[in-house]
Amino acid sequence: MMKIVRRFFSVTYTLLLFSAAPCMAQSLEECQHAAERNYPLIQQYGLISRTTELTVANIQKGWLPQLSASAQATYQSDVVSWPEQVKAIYSSMGIDMKGLKKDQYKIGIDVSQTVYDGGAISGQKEIARRQGVVDAAQTEVTMYQVRRRVNEMYFGLLLIDEQIRLNRDLQTVLESNERNLKAMYERGTAAESDYLSVKAERLNVRQQAGNLQSQRRSLAAVLSAFCGIEVTKVEMPRGDATVAQQQTGQRPELRAIDAQISLADAKERLLKASLMPKLSVFASGFYGYPGYNMFEDMMKRDWSLNGMIGARLSWNIGALYTHKNDKAKIQLQRDMAETSRKVFLFNNNLEQMEQNEAIARYRSLMKDDEEIISLRSSVRKAAESKLSHGIIDVNDLVKEINAENAARVQQTVHEIEMLKEIYELKFTTNN
Repeated sequence: MMKIVRRFFSVTYTLLLFSAAPCMAQSLEECQHAAERNYPLIQQYGLISRTTELTVANIQKGWLPQLSASAQATYQSDVVSWPEQVKAIYSSMGIDMKGLKKDQYKIGIDVSQTVYDGGAISGQKEIARRQGVVDAAQTEVTMYQVRRRVNEMYFGLLLIDEQIRLNRDLQTVLESNERNLKAMYERGTAAESDYLSVKAERLNVRQQAGNLQSQRRSLAAVLSAFCGIEVTKVEMPRGDATVAQQQTGQRPELRAIDAQISLADAKERLLKASLMPKLSVFASGFYGYPGYNMFEDMMKRDWSLNGMIGARLSWNIGALYTHKNDKAKIQLQRDMAETSRKVFLFNNNLEQMEQNEAIARYRSLMKDDEEIISLRSSVRKAAESKLSHGIIDVNDLVKEINAENAARVQQTVHEIEMLKEIYELKFTTNN
């Protein structure tokens, strides 16, 4: 009985955790990792790895004995034959020297085993592996851009959340003034138009809240679909994130360039291997007519088994003709990769300069935001007092309320934009 009770409470606790999970705020890092796992291209890593394994395995089979089977039937216009004088001599001896038949047949098998290839097979395997690294690095470059897309949606959602919060605060201020003006109108100390004007402004702000909520639902749905998880809440990232300039060594684009240079090195090693001689042993056999014993076949014309074994040394001297140009082409590939590195680092450094400048600008603006809000709040409170004493009209009050709200919105925009630039800098330097 106790086991059943404990199991009941365990299941209940688990269900509560799962039911509460969607209410927990997702951090930016959690959304980034979830998006990377959910992005369909993530499957490419496994496909590249498997393709590389199969390619290397196929190349390795170059060390296995190579077998070939063949069948051949021919009809020749002429064949080797005995001179008539020789045939006459054999005929006088009672030997019928028929000569070879013009129709000839052969069914055979050839076996060849490489003994030394000058490093060609190992070079091909190395190229296959390096090509797999290049393909994976290119995939990583594309996957890395997923973070930037998550950043844009995440900070957009943060900004809308802050606008919704400020909208609620604005509605609260307008509702308070609406109640005061309603009471003043009922006492005959304020015009009905003043009360209705503030009420209309509050309804207008409430409409804006509905529009913001609609935008939030749409953006949250897109972010959830992109990440593959339900993103209901987002949390404000830490604002103390700092990134030093000139730290781009971990960017996947640079690793992809390194992989391309490494592939070029492997190609050059294979190019050297192509100049080396090749040694192999072979065995060849066939059943047919004529065989290796041509004299006997001239007399009997019977099918026979024939075979030979041997060693073969080959050297493709023609590879020397294009070796210099092929080597130059590989060097050009390296030069192109190095040029791509310089271009990337140049543009990356420019991005860092722009982002650092933007961060410094927003920090400077934020120093004055608090004071501006404090002053706008004081002016708004003073306007409320003046309105109650009939010194100003309601339009002046609404103007000051909107000015205070605009200052608060501006502070929020500066804070979130600064955070976004900080994390853009983290993206640029991959820190």
